[in-house]
Amino acid sequence: MDEPGIFSDIFSPIEKVMTVVLNALYNLTETLGVPSYGLAIILLTILIKILVYPLTKKQLQSMKAMQKIQPQMKKLQEKYKDNPKVMQQKLMELYQKEGANPMSGCLPMLIQMPILMGMYYTLYSFDYGGAAPSFLWLPSLSETDPIYALPFLSAATTFLQQKMMSNSSEANQQMRIMMIIMPIFIGWISLQFPAGLVLYWVTMNIVQIIQQWWTNRQDDKEAA
Repeated sequence: MDEPGIFSDIFSPIEKVMTVVLNALYNLTETLGVPSYGLAIILLTILIKILVYPLTKKQLQSMKAMQKIQPQMKKLQEKYKDNPKVMQQKLMELYQKEGANPMSGCLPMLIQMPILMGMYYTLYSFDYGGAAPSFLWLPSLSETDPIYALPFLSAATTFLQQKMMSNSSEANQQMRIMMIIMPIFIGWISLQFPAGLVLYWVTMNIVQIIQQWWTNRQDDKEAA
């Protein structure tokens, strides 16, 4: 399978590191008596998510803070809709008062993107060598899922993750539409991707859901 995209060279250094770590994790599974690249992919994904958890936590807390002040923001936007300058000033005062920053969630995401893209390019055309790349019901991690279970899981976990990240009672119409379109799109493109790459996406979503649940739980405890 050919290497996708024109940006693969940009992420080549990260791809090389990911390849070395993935092969090392495969050797670990081999030492444990369960040689499996599928298990190695899962372990690598969990390892990455644990390493970037501080950034993920900051991003989640920022999003939660912005959701909390959504009703106040809507009131200000409605009240000063004919005076954009005053509206921006009032919004900035609200952000300062509540300790929220609409841009604070972007930096953690931008820092994580090179890692995620490096993992994407690593798994899209990974050379499994002489090892049998089968895993569970998958005859080959380098081919698409023949029973479409992973594409379904990629769509389902993407939907659940998005639902957890938004306050459903306050989500606007555009956000609700995206919560439907994005999982469908992810599921559709997963039909064309190697199973190893989709396994990574599903594992990443599951770990993200667990981390988000844990972060929300800790925040609720602190608030109480």
